[in-house]
Amino acid sequence: MTKTEILEQENRLYEAIKNSDLKELDVLLHEDLLFIAPGGEILTKEKDLETYRSGHLKINRLDPEIKELQTMDDLAIVVLLVDLKGTYQAEPFEARYQYIRFWKRFQEGIKVVGGSGVAI
Repeated sequence: MTKTEILEQENRLYEAIKNSDLKELDVLLHEDLLFIAPGGEILTKEKDLETYRSGHLKINRLDPEIKELQTMDDLAIVVLLVDLKGTYQAEPFEARYQYIRFWKRFQEGIKVVGGSGVAI
């Protein structure tokens, strides 16, 4: 797995998030995804997809800055800062978050398997 491959996946993920693209998110997120949201909630793939499906989360701006990217065989770890602006449950928000995301290569492609985010 190369850093270039991971950067391509990250860019696909940013676009899918901005566009609430459920089909693309379904491809990029592993079935057994576990993610700790900035509020502390543990999200599974289905919970994450439901957030977009329901329209509760709408992202108007997503500006990522990758701080660290390491690859180890079939696993990659990305640490990034993200400036987000949008609405959550019809309430506007604008904040900066730091995320760690884990990508793993599977037979069907490279997928997000876990991560965590915190507001900073």
